Amino acid sequence: MSYMNIQPVTLTGKHVRLEPISLAHVADLTPHAMDPGIWFFMPYGPIDTQERVRWWVEEMLRRQSAGNDLPFATIDLASGKAIGATRFMDIHRQDRNVEIGGSWLGMAHRRTAANTEAKYLQLTHAFETWGCIRVQIKTDVRNERSQRAIERLGAVKEGVIRKNMIMPDGYQRSSVYYSILDDEWPAMKARLEGILQAS
Repeated sequence: MSYMNIQPVTLTGKHVRLEPISLAHVADLTPHAMDPGIWFFMPYGPIDTQERVRWWVEEMLRRQSAGNDLPFATIDLASGKAIGATRFMDIHRQDRNVEIGGSWLGMAHRRTAANTEAKYLQLTHAFETWGCIRVQIKTDVRNERSQRAIERLGAVKEGVIRKNMIMPDGYQRSSVYYSILDDEWPAMKARLEGILQAS
């Protein structure tokens, strides 16, 4: 097992493929990104034009170059088009910890198998290829939709970190933290596989 060898990789499931994000995805992502609800809880400010989507993809690539993020475009296999994005972030190689975050999908693809399978692919890679012992997911305490989605995965709620992030509009955000541990992964994997097989 190659512990935490962080390299761009493509992860393919039955419904979605996660592939390294690039500027080639900007056109597909733009119509999905026009929902302001996606960006309200994220620290980038409004993403409301194709130029801003391009800026956001360039920002993801800058973070990847710095070595702390591994961003993906989420590709709908039925259409072959990018419908959203997700990434590994806050990578701690020595402690074999990583965060899954920055995840978003176009409105038509929410509450479908796309989010569940994307997380399944990322978690499988984190635990079974990188040998992680902990994967965390966090969200804005105000983002109840995201919290429900994380809880549906089966992640354990750890608590709220208060005022840990200042948003572009000056709001002092508090974040809810969740985690999955390596010894919890086999049961969670089986449960997610059951959900995906039924979808």
